[in-house]
Amino acid sequence: MTRLSFKEYQISDEIIRALDSLGYERPTEVQQEVVPVALQKKDLSVKSQTGSGKTAAFGIPLCELVEWEENKPQALVLTPTRELADQVKEDITNIGRFKRVKAIAIYGKQPFNRQKIELKQKNHVVVGTPGRILDHIEKGTLNLQEIKYLVIDEADEMLNMGFIDQVKAIIRELPTDRMTMLFSATLPEDIEKLCHEYMKNPIDIEIQATDKVNDRINHTLFVVPENEKLELFKDITVIENPDSCIVFCRTKDRVDELVDQLDREGYTCDKIHGGMVQEDRFAVMNDFKRGEFRYLIATDVAARGIDIDSITHVINYDIPLEKESYVHRTGRTGRAGKTGKAILFVTEYEDRFLADIEAYIGFEIPRKNTPTKDEVTQAKEAFVDKMDELPELKIDKSDQVSQDIMKLYFNGGKKKKIRAVDFVGTIAKIEGVTAQDIGIITIQENFSYIDILNGKGPLVLSVMKSTTIKGKQLKVHRAKER
Repeated sequence: MTRLSFKEYQISDEIIRALDSLGYERPTEVQQEVVPVALQKKDLSVKSQTGSGKTAAFGIPLCELVEWEENKPQALVLTPTRELADQVKEDITNIGRFKRVKAIAIYGKQPFNRQKIELKQKNHVVVGTPGRILDHIEKGTLNLQEIKYLVIDEADEMLNMGFIDQVKAIIRELPTDRMTMLFSATLPEDIEKLCHEYMKNPIDIEIQATDKVNDRINHTLFVVPENEKLELFKDITVIENPDSCIVFCRTKDRVDELVDQLDREGYTCDKIHGGMVQEDRFAVMNDFKRGEFRYLIATDVAARGIDIDSITHVINYDIPLEKESYVHRTGRTGRAGKTGKAILFVTEYEDRFLADIEAYIGFEIPRKNTPTKDEVTQAKEAFVDKMDELPELKIDKSDQVSQDIMKLYFNGGKKKKIRAVDFVGTIAKIEGVTAQDIGIITIQENFSYIDILNGKGPLVLSVMKSTTIKGKQLKVHRAKER
């Protein structure tokens, strides 16, 4: 299939510019199929595997279709996990940066009142987990009046995690005159029923999982007694010497135990699991994305919502009990056209789970013999050298698209009856500045934040120190990183 350029779709220059900044040169197959149909506001049911570019497939049309002038949310995106909600929010913010699209993420384990205040602001897209979104709907803190676009992301995982009833309850509260897009790696019967019940003649799009995808991920398997897993892990990591590796365990206790063991062995590692507070999970994830450590030890909570295009290895320290989890775990590597390795440890009592996985993925995972002592010894020096090196820190996508943006803080907001149009009208009058140089505006009770684009931040900051807004002189300075 010939890949078009994003410029050949009916997409605004602001979004094309953001996609260029993010390094999105040509649409992936799912984007090529979805974007033109979604821009026509048709309901969609999309089956596509993990790592195929689904978020941009719905993020690009949402950013194009929402109207900046409308203060109430126009799009709602439901995700199964907090990590994925935050990832989707970041991706939509990046895609819609120059169009001033404001997206927020709403999920549990965060103060409800803080979210309530944020939901009172001007927001175009709300991304969230079903439970917390439903809480806000029931308490009247999420206004659904202008919702025109609904996205159900990772629908099969919603089903696996028991969220489908909550999803249905949310849908019943939404305006019926809307566009609905559903994305799923698999389409179980319950998901198909959801499509027929709540969508209007959805267009079905299925992106086949091809041999090419499997070719990008080299799968191998080691049969190992439970009490020898740690020694095998150490030998394999010496041989493989990964740049960036996720190690999946079945329980949080196993994660805690393995991190302690590896830390004592000198591995640069950290952990993420559901028993950690959300702020710590995000901090660890951000450090891993930047490349500050090489080994992330995790439960399946990390198998969704990690979009890092340079993970070289995934090691299944414990075999997943759900066959779908194997696909989602291993899908963290081999992304963005790069190759990756997926390594699976299986004990002699886990044949049934392995048979389920192999039947599901459609091929037998090649068995490998345990590395010999000579092989480990020969590879040890290179492994130790890499362990002693400081990892090369990676540039975050958000940093790429934000490099010419300065966020300004003003000490006035709703209490001083200042609106977004007041800021736009005043700043756009500065010589050398236009409305296109003004990005996302966030107005709170006593202060406001404004993104100034295209390297015009220093100019606007200088002029606004002596310029009034609605007759009021506000203090202004560069905002601190939050």
